[in-house]
Amino acid sequence: MKRSTLLILSITGVYSAILHSAAWSVSNFLMTGPKAYLTFSSSVAAGAHSGMEECKFQFGWERWNCPESALQLSTHNRLRSATRETSFVHAISSAGVMYTLTRNCSLGDFDSCGCDDSRNGRVGGRGWVWGGCSDNVEFGEKVSKLFVDALETGHDTRALINLHNNEVGRLAVKDTMKRACKCHGVSGSCSIQTCWLQLAEFREVGNLLKLKYDQAQKLEMDKRRLRAGNSAESRGATAETFHHIHATELVFLEDSPDYCTRNASLGHQGTEGRECLQSGRNLSQWEKRSCRRLCTECGLRVEERRTEVVASCNCKFHWCCTVRCEQCRTLVAKHFCTRRDSGAPNHSRQRSRAHRR
Repeated sequence: MKRSTLLILSITGVYSAILHSAAWSVSNFLMTGPKAYLTFSSSVAAGAHSGMEECKFQFGWERWNCPESALQLSTHNRLRSATRETSFVHAISSAGVMYTLTRNCSLGDFDSCGCDDSRNGRVGGRGWVWGGCSDNVEFGEKVSKLFVDALETGHDTRALINLHNNEVGRLAVKDTMKRACKCHGVSGSCSIQTCWLQLAEFREVGNLLKLKYDQAQKLEMDKRRLRAGNSAESRGATAETFHHIHATELVFLEDSPDYCTRNASLGHQGTEGRECLQSGRNLSQWEKRSCRRLCTECGLRVEERRTEVVASCNCKFHWCCTVRCEQCRTLVAKHFCTRRDSGAPNHSRQRSRAHRR
């Protein structure tokens, strides 16, 4: 299914959840009438898209590489997995929606939103005071909750885990905000500074959530109480467990499956045919080990293929005012995971590293 179709289905699900929930009122959207849904819907869709793009970047060289099927943000009528990967999807999607709503608010796209000047005039620290135009993350957080959290209509353990991870994503947006300042004083002396808070690059949010993914906590729960579903016993077990979980920690319930092998029913493509990296400039150690992680440890071999790449080169500026380039062709070596000529794949090493994707 194409990404755009998934986004449309996701937003449609949001509308349906909100419109059929007695808990929501029109005033929650800071506006009146159905125009409220249309006003924010494009930002919500763009935010969900940016969240999944960041997910693909963060997991680009891992066994699970954030496939399109990952964009399912609720249990709805069937139980879905509550793995470490699911926790990241909820967090990054929620963060993407909040981030985009906040940014669009600052750009003046919404009549109902403006800068956050609630701190202006207060002393922030030695030599500086709050002022200027801070990004209104409170607005982004509020509307994000109304759209994203409304998808989760259940009250069982899985639903509460999803809601918790949604909140972790929103807190990551807040935690990565940066203070920007402007100097004031005679002849640029900067005797006093006026400062405000602004969003960091979304990549920083993704980096923080990827770290939280690596450190995610598995909830150990009694299987019998868990099977009780949306019962008083199940809710009691969940509340007892969450009492010991920090608000900024990602949590999951189930161990991850074998991402080496294709599983169409679960939407896992496996690693056969995936590209990996062996050499190149500015590669991290994690990227350099991608062929071992994706191929060798999954019982596959690394195959080198040479591909012709056409790119502009020898560009020259001509007065006035054009740039003319030549077209250069170069052979580039790329590496892919392919089946071994004989023998069955051996996943023993992969299973021993189930948490490393």
